[in-house]
Amino acid sequence: MKTLPLDLDRDRLPQHVAFIMDGNGRWAKQRGLPRMAGHRQGTRILKDLVRCCQDWGIPALTVYAFSTENWQRPLKEVSFLMKLFERVLHKELAEMHQEGVCLNFLGDLSPLPETLQGAIHQACETTQHNQAVKFNVAVNYGSRHELVRSCQSLAQQVQQGQLAPEDINEALLQQQLYTAGDRDPDLLIRTSGEQRLSNYLLWQLAYTELYFTDCLWPDFDRTAFHQALLSFQQRDRRFGKLPTVMSA
Repeated sequence: MKTLPLDLDRDRLPQHVAFIMDGNGRWAKQRGLPRMAGHRQGTRILKDLVRCCQDWGIPALTVYAFSTENWQRPLKEVSFLMKLFERVLHKELAEMHQEGVCLNFLGDLSPLPETLQGAIHQACETTQHNQAVKFNVAVNYGSRHELVRSCQSLAQQVQQGQLAPEDINEALLQQQLYTAGDRDPDLLIRTSGEQRLSNYLLWQLAYTELYFTDCLWPDFDRTAFHQALLSFQQRDRRFGKLPTVMSA
């Protein structure tokens, strides 16, 4: 399925897809494997979905790789994930750059290991002008923290006399978010049967179509993505307006 499946309408594809990649641990447990094996397989799936977005003409995707709450996981797993992020960046950067992927990271990166911060900085700098696919990776990201941080920034501007309180509006607040300048997601996909947002892109998902599937993330291949896009194209996105087809 390198080309767009025939039953999908190219003109009605989402322009930005967000993912909550859930189920790596359960996938591994079902196979009698350590949780780390699920994370490795999940990384392979993600790599192919980035290429899938490029093949099918979806210009942006954002994935929830590590939340602010994930620090509560066992130290061994957190350490493995940090090393996995760094290893993947070093291994895949040249290929992603060649394929036109623009890498961007959302979240407070300061608590991450310095070597990982360096790899992230290099990846963003190397790929910043690429235009095939915008690939946002949320690491140490929490939406409530993002909103508080944004409000603090606006409050500081008011305190310094750069901004009047009555001038604060949605557009100004949006400019303070990690996603400033990006289009809001059209479609959110969460795998593994969970049906919650888990402190992810709460502002940005205000009018996003939600798609939940029982499929575990390491099994979420192009066929599963195809089904999610078919569901999306059956939705009537009204943004508060009346339905496009009114019954008599």
